Amino acid sequence: MSAVPRPPSHAPSPGLSRAWLLRTWSLTFLALATLLVAAPARGQGYAVSTESRLATQAAMAQLQAGGNAVDAMVTATFVAGVASPTSSGIGGGGFALVWDAATQTSWLLDFRETAPKQLDAAAFERRPLPWAERGKLVGVPGEVAGLYQLHQRYGKRSWQQVMQPAIAAAQSGFPVEGHLARMLVSSADTLKQEPGLAEVFYPNGKPVGQGTILKNPKLAATLQAIAAGGPAAFYEGPIAEDMVKSVRAAGGGLTLEDLKAYRTIERTPLRASWEGFDVHTMPLPSAGGVLLLQTLALFNKAELVKLGFDSGAYQHLLAEGMRGAVADRMRYLGDPAVQPADLPALMAPERLAKRRASLSIHRTHMPMRFGLEGTGTHHLVTADAAGNMVSLTTTVNRLFGAKIVATESGVVMNDELDDFTAQASVVPYGMKQSPNRPRPGARPLSSMTPTIVVKDGVAVLGIGGSGGPTIPTNVTQLLLGRLAFDMPATKLVSSRRFYLPHRSWTLALEKGAPQTLFDDLARRGEIVGTMPFTTSAVQLISLEGRRKVAAADPRKGGFGAAR
Repeated sequence: MSAVPRPPSHAPSPGLSRAWLLRTWSLTFLALATLLVAAPARGQGYAVSTESRLATQAAMAQLQAGGNAVDAMVTATFVAGVASPTSSGIGGGGFALVWDAATQTSWLLDFRETAPKQLDAAAFERRPLPWAERGKLVGVPGEVAGLYQLHQRYGKRSWQQVMQPAIAAAQSGFPVEGHLARMLVSSADTLKQEPGLAEVFYPNGKPVGQGTILKNPKLAATLQAIAAGGPAAFYEGPIAEDMVKSVRAAGGGLTLEDLKAYRTIERTPLRASWEGFDVHTMPLPSAGGVLLLQTLALFNKAELVKLGFDSGAYQHLLAEGMRGAVADRMRYLGDPAVQPADLPALMAPERLAKRRASLSIHRTHMPMRFGLEGTGTHHLVTADAAGNMVSLTTTVNRLFGAKIVATESGVVMNDELDDFTAQASVVPYGMKQSPNRPRPGARPLSSMTPTIVVKDGVAVLGIGGSGGPTIPTNVTQLLLGRLAFDMPATKLVSSRRFYLPHRSWTLALEKGAPQTLFDDLARRGEIVGTMPFTTSAVQLISLEGRRKVAAADPRKGGFGAAR
């Protein structure tokens, strides 16, 4: 899937009509009706795994219509922003990792949000901020620019074709899925304070229930404008003015100049070889890839298999290795544009060998304190019959982001700047200021870990997750479950996981873990608690034999399909 030259017919068409959209959406639904009967979660052709059934279905329809993995990903991400707005949307940003089978190369695009020039850095030291100041946490959104650039580089179908399912879903209606329905109930008191959320999700003052067909006409009109005018329709003009006005009314510093100046960044993926596999993952400004590769470098397959997947010894030793990576995150990592980090030194074999020698099967180091909240992220994976694969994580950060909906355009704005680190958080590390401190124009450090594993030139695993700082620990555990233990994808996403919490515990287990595991970990010095939430999830596509297996995490009601 080398870069595709964009013919004139792929340029945004100002004449895009509602009738055309509804007609093509109807044809898409007819295709889906056939697809859902015929498409198992295993297939030799193409596969999709996301946290939204509707997003997966729309992506599969793009693949069936002749699109490639990038076309499917762009469609799925836009649809997810409509049907799964707790986690993603055009008011946010993310990272996309592509495996191009034709050129045998990986390509990575950073469309992370950035801090506006009028950033109030002092406010970040007194979080949580009052409701009237929540706009201070809004970063310049990058999703529209990122998806457009991704599509222009690799897409086969037109921009209008990949966007139309999201437009039609917002305009004609989409079924409320389980995770969205649960979040609307559990956070009703907070969410109803925002008129834009109350208008769509709380008609008559009550949350819409699962299965309700919901429309979002303001967002539909915004998406239609983007389909017709490209990113300029979002970053300039009435939509941009509406976002700025809404954010500034909530105390934020976003300006029209910030929006117009936003740029994506092409980055070089981090790469490492492990037991015959080539692992491609996310570099800075995410710390997720660093944790993944540092942890892999500490262990070999034989010693992990000897410990046994799910054993107390295995979980303890992995957690010990991950804590070292968390310490590196706090001490050294931030946006490389404003805080250079010497990654080769941090990843040096001699340094990691010394760390490995300090780890004991019977001793626990002091916990590394970092936040564990994070509910507004969505991971998606697509693969096509030509062997191309895309692993993309998109986010508005926490639940419905900043809980600001732009008044006229219906855009849910992110609160991504909350990912900047407060000065108090680095005091236990002997530091006076964080490398991830808030600065104008900076991209806050992320935990997102889109990853693709290649063996003998073939993409054999695409994986990533949601759930804030739980993402890299989850991805690492499941990646090892596949590469070291050869566990099937469907078993992996349902398997028990551990977490590194920020509370007085050193390790947290999911509800339902056996008491014997708690006791075993305690004997090794761990202070073990129970995970306080269950909304972190991992999505993956795995090549098992000759068949692609799409596995979606049941924790957020994800949906995988393959053909």
